[in-house]
Amino acid sequence: MNGLYALKPWYATRLAGIRGALARRGVSPDALTAAGVASAAGAAAALAWLPAPLAALPVAALLAARLAFANLDGALARDTGRTTRRGALLNELGDRAADLVVLASFLALAPLWLVGVAALAATLPSWVSLAGAAAGAPRLNGGPVGKTERCLLAVVAAATGWAVPVLIVLAVGSALTAMVRLGRLWRELGA
Repeated sequence: MNGLYALKPWYATRLAGIRGALARRGVSPDALTAAGVASAAGAAAALAWLPAPLAALPVAALLAARLAFANLDGALARDTGRTTRRGALLNELGDRAADLVVLASFLALAPLWLVGVAALAATLPSWVSLAGAAAGAPRLNGGPVGKTERCLLAVVAAATGWAVPVLIVLAVGSALTAMVRLGRLWRELGA
């Protein structure tokens, strides 16, 4: 049950030319991480300040950029031999910051308690994956509501104005994703 994450290899292949151009220009993987967070912040501003459906196009474009930067930063680091532990830390922090800044924009559209629950739930899959990796298991990604699905749900909210239903789906789906990952890790680490 990998969700849209199953498309990552196909997507990474499509970005290979961009990755090569960035490598030739000496662009830092950390700069791409920062650009991803900035793209998420732009999407958040559009979601909070533009009415539906006018928000849909800028939110979709900026979140597509956020996902592209999230794909490119680590791949560029590996391609150019610039992987570092500090870069891995920055990548994880950037991913969490990008998710949370987008969810914070829902404060203009939905009750605080629901935004808080959705934000907490959205972080659970990563917590589980990182805890599993710390215990020696491979890093798990994907699931019913992973990073890509959360971006898609934000676009749905921007297009429809259905902030409350989207946050409910995001919270429940993220919690389910965390449980699926935890189950996989529990079985793997128990072996």
